[in-house]
Amino acid sequence: MTVYWQDNPEYGFLVQHTILMPAATKKRIIFHDDYDYLRYYRLLQAAKESYPFELHAYCLMPNHIHLLLETIDHSTTPIMKSVHANYAIYFNKRYDLCGHVFQGRYKAHLIGTLPYFKSASRYIHQNPIEAKLVQQPQDYRWSSYKLYFKPYKQTLVSTEKTLSYFQGIEHYHDFVWGQSPSALKRRGTVPES
Repeated sequence: MTVYWQDNPEYGFLVQHTILMPAATKKRIIFHDDYDYLRYYRLLQAAKESYPFELHAYCLMPNHIHLLLETIDHSTTPIMKSVHANYAIYFNKRYDLCGHVFQGRYKAHLIGTLPYFKSASRYIHQNPIEAKLVQQPQDYRWSSYKLYFKPYKQTLVSTEKTLSYFQGIEHYHDFVWGQSPSALKRRGTVPES
């Protein structure tokens, strides 16, 4: 599915919650160690230079990826193609494999309302807790959550838009902790991964 940028008169943006799954099964690991995570992160940075976008949240899980991505003047296709083709080459070479690393095309769910945007951010940042990898979202290294609270020098993630919808960082923290990913799935607030 290719979704092109559109203006939303009410919020001024439409964002996509993009979910990427590995090839074969949901259980296949696509990040074995910090080198793999770092390579993917750097590929996102490189793609941002070629195809400008705003990344509002991300979570790189061992077996899948979540991106809350807002494109600028183009579709997500060249971004995903650049990142995933290059990651697949790296991954297959490093682990002496061949074939697809990701299962088909990415899933991009269009987010056109503010409540859905906020819920997607919460869902993405709670993913490591739901997977029982950490007990608190700030403890997971490969998530953008900690960038909302500590001013790291980085250019990949844009926190300003998300935080502008809350009355301070503490309110965002409370919002993220407000409901579990399982409850959000049951309500249908965020798409199944």
